Amino acid sequence: MSITGPAGSPPHDPRRLVTRARRWADLDPDPATAQELISLIDAVQAADAPLDELICLFDGRLQFGTAGMRGPLGPGPRRMNVLVAVQTAAGISRVLLEDVDTAARCRVVIGRDARHGSDAIAAAMADTFQSHGIDVECFDGPVPTPLVATSVVRSGAAAGIVVTASHNPGTDNGIKVFWSDGAQIGRASCRERVSNCV
Repeated sequence: MSITGPAGSPPHDPRRLVTRARRWADLDPDPATAQELISLIDAVQAADAPLDELICLFDGRLQFGTAGMRGPLGPGPRRMNVLVAVQTAAGISRVLLEDVDTAARCRVVIGRDARHGSDAIAAAMADTFQSHGIDVECFDGPVPTPLVATSVVRSGAAAGIVVTASHNPGTDNGIKVFWSDGAQIGRASCRERVSNCV
């Protein structure tokens, strides 16, 4: 049996979807979102929750828009969470190491706001950049977005990251990306390359 996803999306095989969701939960380094997803999977399998709730979390993934990505906090690739942030940082690392001769010797500057989850997302991204051989400079606490862009230029960093969802609701979070010139990742081709590396 397959079930049609929301808004005309392709049909979903419930067993494959559950298997994919369990794999995601196994990979998720955040125990809170991993447990939230496992609880939803169990509820769907017990027919205590509709399959559509799981489909909404796995029907695609968050995409780069203007300057970055943002979305509701929660488990799965269609929500903002630590695993999505780790995958995004890995994609940015790959692009930097392909394009910037000195990326491994330069830093990525990371700042965050005071939203729920921003500190964990920023820390996970820092760890991911470092695992790719890229040095990281993190601000100690919440900072305004322009301070990160300015710091990128002044320090000669390869890129900057701000964990924020700006004016979005408090239940959202996001990632803004700045290149070495302090400008937001604006060109569609750059956003596409990072997305393809995730």
